[in-house]
Amino acid sequence: MKKILVIDDAEFILESTSALLEFEGYDVITAENGKIGVEMAKEFKPDLILCDISMPVMDGFEVLDNIRSDNITHRTPFIFLTAFNEKSNMRDGMTKGADDYLVKPYSRDEIVSAINAQWKKYNVFEKHVKSKVEQVGKSVTYALPHEFRTAINEIKGNAGIIYQESESLDTNEIKMLSHDIVQSVSRLSKITESYLLYIRLNNIEDNEELIEEIKLQRTEEPFAVAYDIVNNIAAKYDRFEDFIVKNETMGICINMSSENFYVIMNELSDNAFKFSKKGDKVTMSSKIINDKLFIELSDEGIGIDENQISNIAALNQFNREKNEQQGIGLGLIIAKKMIELHNGDFNIIGNGIGNGTKITLSFPITQ
Repeated sequence: MKKILVIDDAEFILESTSALLEFEGYDVITAENGKIGVEMAKEFKPDLILCDISMPVMDGFEVLDNIRSDNITHRTPFIFLTAFNEKSNMRDGMTKGADDYLVKPYSRDEIVSAINAQWKKYNVFEKHVKSKVEQVGKSVTYALPHEFRTAINEIKGNAGIIYQESESLDTNEIKMLSHDIVQSVSRLSKITESYLLYIRLNNIEDNEELIEEIKLQRTEEPFAVAYDIVNNIAAKYDRFEDFIVKNETMGICINMSSENFYVIMNELSDNAFKFSKKGDKVTMSSKIINDKLFIELSDEGIGIDENQISNIAALNQFNREKNEQQGIGLGLIIAKKMIELHNGDFNIIGNGIGNGTKITLSFPITQ
């Protein structure tokens, strides 16, 4: 049975609306003001909220702000109940995230129709989410075995050569084969760590207490930290001369742990060098706008198109057939999830295939 929360300071509205909805088969809970309504929404997690605008203690707009800013209730369908003379305020209400509104006095058909429209919209959204989950599931089913097999086969093959032909191999040949084994083990370790991190990020999305604890962590002088990270990646690819730095920020601190910041910058800069060739420039710049640190990382590599940008999803490696690379492609989604977890922003700008990629990150600045 679907649960509906009705918030209104008029007792007769609460009683009549509750009776109507209960007759329609809904489980109804009521609140006589906005403050109580917000508390009940968090406690009972209704499937839909009907809320008056003009109320004492907390008005409908404040209720909506609280509902939309809470990790538990932020996706709950929300319908305003408004008097005719308040109808002009509905543009603001819809802009702030309301799903619909009903003008009092409303008929049975009007309220039932409005609620059914929300169920229909929710079902479409649910199907979309289910489709995405299935898509990720299929990608996991394909990508993990493929990447594990690739690394394991390389280890097995090189180790087999050493074992079977050790007497005929010289020192340099053994070193080369051993080096390939170490590289495969490192790649296998990174694949495993990335996948476990992705799962961990998904698991904490609804843990409000843990999220608040994470947001208390800090990184000082983030651009200097980022420079060291990207510089090490440039060294890994033997491309010091391709790395260009433009820094306008010093003496600041951001709301993010140094461990998470490292993961983000390491993943993104590794992609920038991996998917560009020697001689292609990788540029990192920074600036401060409205108490946020913006870091831009751009490259002149293979690039991505608009469809690929709009379909950023876990385990999606762009143009894999043409650009076969190791790793299951979790870098972008991990970076995006981490930044958004800390109230930052993650944006990708692609100029089309072959024209490079630009990624802009923003982080809230703290004391």
